[in-house]
Amino acid sequence: MPDITIQTKRLGDLEVLRALPPDGAPRRKVPLLFLHGAFAGAWMWSDNFLPWFARQGYISCALSLRGHGGSLSDKELNYLSVADYVEDVKACIADLTEQGLPEPVLIGHSMGGFVAQKYLEHAFAPAAVLLCAVPPQGLLLSQLHLMSARPDLIQELNEIISGGEASLDAIRDMLFAQPVDTALLKRFRANMQIESQRAIWDMSLFNLPLLPRWKRPPLLVLGAEEDLLVPPFLVKATALTYSQDAKIFPGMGHAITHERGWQEVTTTIADWLASLQL
Repeated sequence: MPDITIQTKRLGDLEVLRALPPDGAPRRKVPLLFLHGAFAGAWMWSDNFLPWFARQGYISCALSLRGHGGSLSDKELNYLSVADYVEDVKACIADLTEQGLPEPVLIGHSMGGFVAQKYLEHAFAPAAVLLCAVPPQGLLLSQLHLMSARPDLIQELNEIISGGEASLDAIRDMLFAQPVDTALLKRFRANMQIESQRAIWDMSLFNLPLLPRWKRPPLLVLGAEEDLLVPPFLVKATALTYSQDAKIFPGMGHAITHERGWQEVTTTIADWLASLQL
């Protein structure tokens, strides 16, 4: 397989990672924009998803929301709202269209899936993929599920939120259902960061998607069987809300982008995009 270079672009204060199709490969017309989850950044897409989709002919971009990854913020992180994150998505899409590209397909993981839902209150996208996404009903049921199933991990999450460092065992249990290399766990821990308290409250109660405003595109809802943070019953609730079917990948956890067999996820997305004939 041809090597794919991950390029970094500065868009004002925002960091955008980009992977282009290799020379000679057919290019798809519509680009892809990947949105990361809480405590993460665009880096989470660079190992697997960006190069894989670039090899399929897609211009593949991953945005670090303000205050995440290499993106800066003019406000303290804890005061950033989901609305701020939606503005970042708008800025990234405006940059793509200024380059003569169509609006991208949105692919959002966890919090990124929630941000995609909020973006679609305001603007058009040709399609969207919600991957282990925070449901439109918010985080409260997810938090209650985790408190019931693994109360010890609630303490570890609070440690990350307060700026501390979670144990490798906790990161493995929160994110992975399969055996995982210690080196990968250490890299995740090194890259993970605190998340905005305001954004968490927005996703819990105060800024849930306003469904009557939704500009509803073709939608693919995917989840992971062993996900402790967004368990399958919430993925299915998301799908039901949008009159879709949910596909749940067996034996995978929340870090579905890095679980063994992640190619099954990318292939499912690519096959669905091909069926849309965008």
